[in-house]
Amino acid sequence: MSTPRSNVVVMKFGGTSVEDATAILRTVGIVTGRLRKGLNPVVVVSAMSKVTDALLACAAAAHAGRGDREPALDISSRLRVRHIETAARLSSGERLTTLHRSIDEHFDSLDELLRGIAAVGELTVRTSDLIVSFGERLSSLIIAAAFAEQGTESAHVDARGIIRTDSHYGKAAPDETEIERALATKVLPLVQAGVIPVMGGFIGSSPNGETTTLGRGGSDYTAALVGGGLHAGAIEIWTDVNGIMTTDPRICPDALRVKTISFEEAAELAYFGAKVLHPATILPAVQKNIPVWVLNSRNPENEGTKITATPQSCASPFKSIAAKKKLTIIDIVASRMLLAHGFLKSVFDVFDKHKCAIDMVSTSEVSISVTVDSKEALPAICEELGRIADVKYESNKALICLVGEDIRGHSGIAAQVFGAISHVNIRMISQGASEINMSFMINEEDVDEAIRSLHNKFFAAPDASIFDVEARATLAR
Repeated sequence: MSTPRSNVVVMKFGGTSVEDATAILRTVGIVTGRLRKGLNPVVVVSAMSKVTDALLACAAAAHAGRGDREPALDISSRLRVRHIETAARLSSGERLTTLHRSIDEHFDSLDELLRGIAAVGELTVRTSDLIVSFGERLSSLIIAAAFAEQGTESAHVDARGIIRTDSHYGKAAPDETEIERALATKVLPLVQAGVIPVMGGFIGSSPNGETTTLGRGGSDYTAALVGGGLHAGAIEIWTDVNGIMTTDPRICPDALRVKTISFEEAAELAYFGAKVLHPATILPAVQKNIPVWVLNSRNPENEGTKITATPQSCASPFKSIAAKKKLTIIDIVASRMLLAHGFLKSVFDVFDKHKCAIDMVSTSEVSISVTVDSKEALPAICEELGRIADVKYESNKALICLVGEDIRGHSGIAAQVFGAISHVNIRMISQGASEINMSFMINEEDVDEAIRSLHNKFFAAPDASIFDVEARATLAR
C-alpha cells in the first residue's frame, strides 16, 4: 500500500515560524487545517529563530576560552531557559514533565561538549555540526509535543535516522536512495496511520552514524528531500513573507508578490541573492515534478507563490530582480599566455583546489575576470594565480540578477535594462547560456538605487495574471 501522491504535503516551517510559543501554536493551527482538508502533512521545522547563531556562538566561545568554559555555558544556560519556558507554554502535566526531562538531557549533552572543546582548545567541523544540530532536535521535540497537547496525533522523528548523507561535515551531500528507503520504513507508516510526523530540518547522519548538516538553507533542502522521497503532492515552505517578490521590499516598498514562477527562475533567484529559498531546495522537486509553494505563516490566508515546471506565461520580460552583495572581482591578466592551451584549466584548477565557487566569468584573449563571495581563501587563491598571471582584485561589489522567461526573445531588452541604470557604473555583464538570467556587477553602494530604477522600469504596469497588483493598490491607499 502506498500513500496517494496528491494527499501528502510536506510543510517546512522556518525559524521565525517557530520562534516562540505563539508562533508554534500558529504553526500547529496551519498544519491541522491541512489535515482537516483531507491532506496528510509531514512537518519539517527549523531551529527556533536565532538559536543556530547562539549555538555557533557557544562553540566559538568554548574554543576561544582556552580552558574558560563559562562564557559558552552562559549562552547554553540562556538557551536552556528559553526552550523550557517555551515548552511550558505549550504542554502540561506528564507530557511537560517528559519534555522538560528531554530538554535537560539535550542541554546536559551540549554542556559536556562545550566543556570538552574548552579543555582541549579544538573545534572540528564535525563537532560544530553536532553542536548546531541541537537547535532542530529541540524545536522538533517541542513542536511534536505541542501537536499532542492540542489533541492532534503526532510523532517526533529524529531526522538523523532519515536524512542519510556522506561525511562532508558542514555541507553534507544527501544519499537520496537511502533517504527514500528510510522514509518508506519510518515515516510513511505514520502518514498512512493519520499521524503527523514532525522532524528537524538541516540535520542528517553520515554512514557511520555521526551527525551532519546540509549547510545553509538546509531545512528547505530537507523538506524537498522528504517530499521527493515520499512522492508528495506538494512541498510548502512557510516563512515570514508572502512569497517570492519582484524584488526586496526593504529596497522597494512597492514590490509585488509573484503568483507563479518556474523552477528554473526560482533557482536562479535563490542562487543570486533572494533569501526566500535555498537553491538546492528546488532540485528534488524538479526531479519529481512536485510543485513548491512559498507561504507566510503570519498571513496564512495569502496565496503565496507557486513554483512549478510549467508556469503561466507573462507579458513582462522579467519576474524578479535579486542582488548578491559582498562579492569580489578578480582580474587575471596573462598576455604571455595568449591563446595558450590549458590556461583556463590552470586558472579554474586553483579555484577548485580552494573549493571556491565562481558567480560570473568574463573572458578576452588575454584576460579573465571572475567574481567570488569567498574572502577567506582569497589571499591564497591570488598568490597561486600570481605564478601564472598578473592578478588584482576589487572588493565591495554586488551582482544584480534579472530573471524572466526567454529573455533572449525580447528585442532590445539589454538597451532597456542599461538605459534604466545609465547613471550607474557597470563593471561586468553576463548573459550566457541561460535564457532566463541577465546579470551585471556594480559597486555595493549603488545597489538600492539600481534596483529601484529597474523595478520602476519593468514593473510599473505589472501583468495581473502573474503579479499581485492588489498589494500595490493597498500600499497606494
